Amino acid sequence: MNLSVQLRSHTGEKPFECSVCAKTFPKSSCLRVHLRTHTGEKPLECSVCHKMFSYRASLRTHLRSHTGEKPFECSMCQKAFADSSRLRAHLITHTGELSFKCSVCQKMFARACYLRNHLRMHTREKPFECTVCPKAFTRVSQLHRHLAIHTVEKPFKCSVCQKMFSQSVHLRAHLPIHIREETFDCSVCAKTFSGPNDLKVHLRTHTWGEPFECSVCHQTFSSSSYLRVHKKFSHSCSLRSHLLTHSGKKTLQCPFCQKMFAHYSNVKSHLRIHTGEKPYKCDECQKMFSHKGTLRNHLRTHSGEKPFECLVCQKTFSQSGHLQTHLRTHTGEKHIECPVCAKTFFVPGELRSHLRTHSGEKPFECSVCHKMFSHRANLRTHLRSHTGEKPFECSMCQKAFADSSKLRAHLRTHSGEKPFECSVCHKMFSHRASLLTHLRSHTGEKPFECSVCGKTFRTSGHLRVHLRTHTGEKPFKCSVCEKMFSQNGHLRAHIRRSHTG
Repeated sequence: MNLSVQLRSHTGEKPFECSVCAKTFPKSSCLRVHLRTHTGEKPLECSVCHKMFSYRASLRTHLRSHTGEKPFECSMCQKAFADSSRLRAHLITHTGELSFKCSVCQKMFARACYLRNHLRMHTREKPFECTVCPKAFTRVSQLHRHLAIHTVEKPFKCSVCQKMFSQSVHLRAHLPIHIREETFDCSVCAKTFSGPNDLKVHLRTHTWGEPFECSVCHQTFSSSSYLRVHKKFSHSCSLRSHLLTHSGKKTLQCPFCQKMFAHYSNVKSHLRIHTGEKPYKCDECQKMFSHKGTLRNHLRTHSGEKPFECLVCQKTFSQSGHLQTHLRTHTGEKHIECPVCAKTFFVPGELRSHLRTHSGEKPFECSVCHKMFSHRANLRTHLRSHTGEKPFECSMCQKAFADSSKLRAHLRTHSGEKPFECSVCHKMFSHRASLLTHLRSHTGEKPFECSVCGKTFRTSGHLRVHLRTHTGEKPFKCSVCEKMFSQNGHLRAHIRRSHTG
């Protein structure tokens, strides 16, 4: 070893500085390797699958995925790992040591870096941006996985439908769709049907209108069979048929799905699932519903009424189904496990929705701007940005919102309520986002980095202000002397100093 290099190991001297982030190193070779974190250079190639790596250690670890070598063994259960960091993470399952606590949801973590990653779930910060498209991510590993979609290579093939995927995790998330019954989706409105004929009939509502009219009540239908069923159950009810409704026997069959019913009213209500009829209208927002009960549930989104109370914790809900789901948080009942991350869910719909976070699937498309969404509810909220609809109105100032969560947050400006408490200094906040920004003053986290000089900031607003030192932008103008300033605070200080008193 070079004598001068050896001396630095004793003195701690680090004369080689990174020109991008100012980090220093004792050797020029260390600096060269470090620079790859900024340049993205990957000069080391796997001889088996030709994957590229920035660091020799990463390549060594990767090669074990081909050789099957797992040199790091747990001394307690003999489970082996290819990577020492995975062994360290595994050891916590034996020791139970979780030292880092999230002040928002009280979840515990074994490492500070895990907590930092987790906090971004609350703040919704996404500091890792894709260089190809505008998408951003909370973790660098998510960014690396995402980058694969910009390459043509898709080595993972579904054995059922032959669809190709760029990552194995996407294939695993995709596979459960074959476990469910085959469905037929409408390409116009994303409504799902169990058979091709149902879909074909439904498509007429988009292309032909509803040409079949009832001669008695003039209601229109998209198919002659729907009209026949309507006439049978709405306009012809013999006494003998009526008497059967009192016997309790299920003698009335749905002609579409063969489900049996005891009462005509139940059949008529059920048939709307097939016909798409929505006779119940909300007077507040004009939304239409198939059933009176669904309208009643919807009306509570306007009134704020929550009649269903949990007997355990007194939390209230607008729908009984929401209460039943909530009760499982007390019983601990969780049945359905995600095949990708092992997270458990109460109902199949929640799992299906969650799986899209792994697959990146966005099956719901906005018909106006073609933006894609992973959940139907997100699409509904987004559509209001085109229609201008704001069904959620503040009862105190009449300000209206497109999203109920934004109304709830706004109401705190009137009530003064501050339900979010900092676990470190006990300061209270009216919004979760404000608490999460404040938490960085304790953790020291500065996730917003200047792409010019590498300086980091606690909030995106501070970064925007800082960027003006590079661009020279001065958007704030003095109305007296027309002098320009980069910050509003500087303008106010100038006015006090130069133009008052």
